[in-house]
Amino acid sequence: MTQNSRFLLLPGVACPNLASRLLKLAAQRLREDFPRVHGHPVLLVETFVDPTRYRGACYQAANWEPLGRTAGYARAGRDYYEKHDRPKEIWVQPLAPDAAATLAAPTLPADL
Repeated sequence: MTQNSRFLLLPGVACPNLASRLLKLAAQRLREDFPRVHGHPVLLVETFVDPTRYRGACYQAANWEPLGRTAGYARAGRDYYEKHDRPKEIWVQPLAPDAAATLAAPTLPADL
């Protein structure tokens, strides 16, 4: 799994479906480039949307799946989180048809 940490189109850009097209292209590149660079495939990409500021419409248009909300914590270090009480919506895009089953299995395949 990997994370889409920031996605923003600046105001004034007028191109129909630009956001969903860019998300699709980025997912295709990730599917191709990640194994070459890191030596293993990536099955899922995730992002977090602040519902007080955004609706996640571009993720919905690009067929990402909403999973729910976080508990309101932010990463404050490699293994440390701080509570900030601003839950975010979690959206995911499977990059493999069996991503959910593979990630839910008791053990991961050797290539992961």
